[in-house]
Amino acid sequence: MRFPIVPTVIVAAAIATMVALGVWQLGRMNEKEALITRYETALRNSADVDWPSPSEYEASLFRHTTVECSDVRAIDSVAGRSRSNAPGWAHIARCANGGEGTVDIAIGWSREPQPPSWDGGAVRGLIAPQGDTVKLVADEGQGGLEPLARPDPANLPNNHLAYAGQWFFFALTALVIYVLALRARLRKQG
Repeated sequence: MRFPIVPTVIVAAAIATMVALGVWQLGRMNEKEALITRYETALRNSADVDWPSPSEYEASLFRHTTVECSDVRAIDSVAGRSRSNAPGWAHIARCANGGEGTVDIAIGWSREPQPPSWDGGAVRGLIAPQGDTVKLVADEGQGGLEPLARPDPANLPNNHLAYAGQWFFFALTALVIYVLALRARLRKQG
C-alpha cells in the first residue's frame, strides 16, 4: 500500500489557500464595516469641505460641499430613485468648476429621461461615490427636478462574510472529496 504523497501535498496546499482566502475575506469584512461607520459619521457632519482632488476622494465621501457649475457641458440621464424612493431617472450634469476642471453633479430626479434645461449655478450637496471617481448629489432638485435619494453608506455592499463562507465551503468540499477518493483508492489496493 503506497500513500499518494504528491496528490496529498497538492490538495493540502489548495485547502490551505482556500482557508487563507476565507480568513482574508473576514478581515476585509471588518475593514468594510469600519469604512461604512466612518462614512456614516461623515454624513452626520454638516460642515462643508472643499471639492476634493482625486487624491482626496476617499476622505471626502459623504461630506457636504458646495460647487459652482459655471458651464453645463452635458446632462446625462441614468436610472435613479427619488427622495421618496420612486423609480425614474437621475439627471447628472457635467459642469466646468470655475477653472478647476469638471465635476459631475446629480441635479435631480424625474419620471422622464429627457434632461431638463438647467444653466448651472451654485449647488450644495453630498459627495458620493461614482465608480472610480465622485459626484455631487444635490440636496435640492435643480432645473425643476425633484430631489434624488440621498446617498447612504449603508447601501455600500459588504458581502465579505458570504465570500469567506464560500472559501471555507470550497476547502471543506475539497477535503471531503479527497478523503473519499483516498478511501476508495486504499480499498482497491487492500
